[in-house]
Amino acid sequence: MKRIAAVLYGLALTTVTLSGFAQDKQKLTERLTAAQDVMNEIMATPDKGIPQGILAGAKCVTVIPSYKKGALVVGAQYGQGVTTCRTPNGWSAPVFVKLEGGSLGWQIGGQSTDLVLIAMNQDGMEKMLKNKFKLGADAAASAGPVGRNAQAGTDWKLNAEFLTYSRSKGLFAGLDLDGTVLSQNDEDTRTEYGSDIPFDSVLKGSVPVPVNAKPFVRTVAKYFVSSKNEHDEHESHDSH
Repeated sequence: MKRIAAVLYGLALTTVTLSGFAQDKQKLTERLTAAQDVMNEIMATPDKGIPQGILAGAKCVTVIPSYKKGALVVGAQYGQGVTTCRTPNGWSAPVFVKLEGGSLGWQIGGQSTDLVLIAMNQDGMEKMLKNKFKLGADAAASAGPVGRNAQAGTDWKLNAEFLTYSRSKGLFAGLDLDGTVLSQNDEDTRTEYGSDIPFDSVLKGSVPVPVNAKPFVRTVAKYFVSSKNEHDEHESHDSH
């Protein structure tokens, strides 16, 4: 009888564990879907979209849906999102990340905002491949120019390793991210990939894109790859 009870208890425990895992995995899938929606919504507004030249040159992209500033703790900012990087074989599987800390430089009040952070050069990409780097101290970030066909100035190319795009309820607003720390969400990584895979291994393309992440990665590729092709064709045409 005791043996039967032990088996039943084990089965119940396994069921609870699997149920909890399924719920956690579902949360990650929802976050990937939210990140995909953010990209689609930002790119659906050509006058406020990300310029072609920036889409073409981007090395890594982080999307944080509903980045929040806490009302109870002064200056607290926190958000969870996903990062993917350009590889020789397309865009990488995503790393689940969190962005936290920061200052009082919030220009929208206490609302949440969607945030896109783009690494523009090799230095920025290498910093994105490191875990727990601090914006402002370890890497320069500035608000990116908007307008799909805007001619971006050269200052961001010289100074900013990262460009930021933020949007709250349809309004694009400035956001001071100095002092915020971008790091891998280790627990979410274990849930998604089944083990503690290093941040850089995923972003370098060593890990296949999971099924639940394919729609998000395809969406990033649609905008960034097509823009790279268009940009390259444009550059080639101009050189003739």
